[in-house]
Amino acid sequence: MPEKAAFLSFLAAALLLNLAPGPDMMYVLGRSMGQGRRAGIVSALGIFVGCLFHLFAAALGLAALLRSSPLLFHLVKLAGAGYLIYLGINLFLHARDQLQGANVQRDSLRRIFMQGVITNVLNPKVAIFFVAFLPQFVDTRGSIALQIIVLGMIFDIGGTLVNLAVAVAAGGLGDRLSRSQRIVAWQRRLTGTLFIGLGLRLGLSRR
Repeated sequence: MPEKAAFLSFLAAALLLNLAPGPDMMYVLGRSMGQGRRAGIVSALGIFVGCLFHLFAAALGLAALLRSSPLLFHLVKLAGAGYLIYLGINLFLHARDQLQGANVQRDSLRRIFMQGVITNVLNPKVAIFFVAFLPQFVDTRGSIALQIIVLGMIFDIGGTLVNLAVAVAAGGLGDRLSRSQRIVAWQRRLTGTLFIGLGLRLGLSRR
């Protein structure tokens, strides 16, 4: 395990980073506002699982490969950006479906969960973050891979707790707004805007 001072520094840095608004938090916020608290919670759990992929990849060296291969990084980044933009456009196209009757079609919780997983897995910046951030707090006298997994789990759990809090807060508001069919349509447009914005931000960002 890292030395005590390094571990305390990691906890402080992880807390500040998890509290800072980012793509994951905005995704949970959009889902919570668009479909209520349960959807937000499920999306947060999907992001948690997607983050595990990057964590174990960092421990096994895949993140280092992404960092050293501009072409691979670019391809994964474009795939992730395209997926987010697709989700946003789809919400726009079906925004007025909410006005057709009481039995509106909503995304299943399983679909929302998988979207959270895929959105996070296809974001190479998460992999780069783990490979750049976590090694700063690792004691090279111990197992580096094990330390990265432990620190990454702490970071992932902390971020998930923050996202769950966002889902509960925003989802409560979304549940109240969803009583109005017209407002639901605008909710979906707002959610779509958030997803498209995230996709463009990811796609246009520099390596």
